[in-house]
Amino acid sequence: MGSGTDARWAVNLTVHGIGRPARPLDPGEDDTWITVEQLDGLLDAAVGRPEVTITFDDGNLSDLEIGLPRLQERGLRARFYVCAGLLGQPGRLDAADVRELHAAGMVIGSHGWSHRDWRSLDWSRGEAAEVQEEMVRARRELERLTGSEVSEIAIPFGSYNRHVLRALRRTGATRVYTSDGGWARRGAWLQARTSIRSTDGPDWPQRVMIARPTLGRRVRNRVAGTAKRLRG
Repeated sequence: MGSGTDARWAVNLTVHGIGRPARPLDPGEDDTWITVEQLDGLLDAAVGRPEVTITFDDGNLSDLEIGLPRLQERGLRARFYVCAGLLGQPGRLDAADVRELHAAGMVIGSHGWSHRDWRSLDWSRGEAAEVQEEMVRARRELERLTGSEVSEIAIPFGSYNRHVLRALRRTGATRVYTSDGGWARRGAWLQARTSIRSTDGPDWPQRVMIARPTLGRRVRNRVAGTAKRLRG
């Protein structure tokens, strides 16, 4: 472990888009679209740090064209959480791209079907059709493409409540990533992540990887996470 970490903790970091966007961005999405230089700095800092997990969300084409070769140059393995229903759309990965990432030794997980806020799903009838599409159909499609089990989930927008978490457990998710920020307990089913943003400077990777969150920040994160898990 590096300075400031111990075997109890994991540091999960999220990348979204990289470089020049190949599609129109949704409102606010440019906040998490980073430069190639920012990605290089993040990956360089992650080399030799087994407690750090790099994840990619949304299934942008830059995952393959920019992210994959840079991971391979450094001998790093990452997790790619893909929106199965958006595959093949302009600027996004297609089926062949997902297979290429998988063949390169990267982990493929689900980011749902259509990148919608899961708290807005119809929870009135339990396992409604849209819940099945987002949490089951999406995984099955990725399993069909990769020929491997897909059981890890990254929650779109990091938006969840007790209904979302219960449904994820019922549908067999083995690990669930949020966007809650901070560090996570190794091996925990629910894993907090921190996203790198377009405004983050070159010191960001070392800062989030090495400097353990303060006691005050950890307490605030714990309180916020508990509130999310219990809300309806």
